[in-house]
Order: sequence, then C-alpha cells, then structure tokens
Amino acid sequence: MNLLVGLGNPGARHLNDRHNIGFMALENIAEQYKFSSYHKNKRFYGDLAEGKVNNKRVIALKPSTYMNNSGKSVAATSRFYKIPPDKVIIIHDELDLKPGKIKAKLGGGDAGHNGLKSISEYIGSNYWRVRIGIGKPINKTNTKNYVLSSFEQHEKEWLAKILGSITTCIPDLLEGDANKFLTKASLTISNPILSPS
Repeated sequence: MNLLVGLGNPGARHLNDRHNIGFMALENIAEQYKFSSYHKNKRFYGDLAEGKVNNKRVIALKPSTYMNNSGKSVAATSRFYKIPPDKVIIIHDELDLKPGKIKAKLGGGDAGHNGLKSISEYIGSNYWRVRIGIGKPINKTNTKNYVLSSFEQHEKEWLAKILGSITTCIPDLLEGDANKFLTKASLTISNPILSPS
C-alpha cells in the first residue's frame, strides 16, 4: 500500500494557486484511476480517497492543515494505515525548477519548502518527493504573493501536460522506480525535459 499526498492549502480561494499544484496532480490521478470520492476525515486532518493503480492499493490524501502543518496530517494517516515513509509520495510545487519541469527522488532535504519541513519533522525524511516546477517571480520579494496567485491563462497548456504526464506515469513511481517514471514522463511531454534527482 502507498500513501500519495498532494500538498496545498484548503478552501475555494486557494483552488487554483500555484502552491496548490500538488492538490491538482492528486485530483487528476484520483479521477483517472477512478478512486473513491474524496471525503473529509477529522482523524487524518484532511480529505481522503482510495483506489488502485495497477492493482496496487493507494490512499490519496489532501491535508487540510494548511501547507506549513502538512506533517500532522501525513503522520496521522501513515500511522493509521501502517504505511512506512518509503511508501509515502509527496507531490508539491517547487520554486527552484522552471515551470513544468519535474524531479523525483527518495529522501533528501526540504529545500526551504515549509510543507516538506513539516512532514520531515513528523515522519523523518525517507519519503518520496515529486517536485513540480512553478518558476520564480520576476520580483523575488513577492514570492509569497506569487505562490498564492493563480496560474495565468498562457500557463494552462504546460500545466495540463505535466499533470497528465504525472498521472500516466505514476505507476512506475509507486513501484519505486524514479528513473523509469521520469523517462516515460518525458516521452509524453515535449517541453520541458524532465530529469531525475
């Protein structure tokens, strides 16, 4: 069993935020693989759905704790289902990657991402990360406003491609093969190039 987590902030006003690209990816996966409908679960501090990807059982979690306290939700859920950290996959936004570029790896630091920092404080750092690039604002002093702003219309094309690519190739990452996941993903999207680590 795997725990698949999309990071973001709850509420309608954050629905299309760049910071919520993890939620977007998770919803795309749940829809494509016909997971159960998301339901709020107070025990896990988030919205849960369940399903199977290539006969592998997957719990999908969207924490409702707000980004900076995501670890509380991830820890409660993984503990209840007895899912070890190396079977947890976190999908999140990444300022330090160009828009649409993705990377995946097991373990590592939080790279200044408060959601990852919170998760590592609760379950350690030996979990999978799927980083989706959103780029940086021209004015770097406006980073907070940038991540909490919606994607522009001209960004929707690459956004749809990258979300579709992750959804199509997620079975490989559920098997623990980041290189295969990224190699296959790169074949489904022409620009940008995707790379491991």
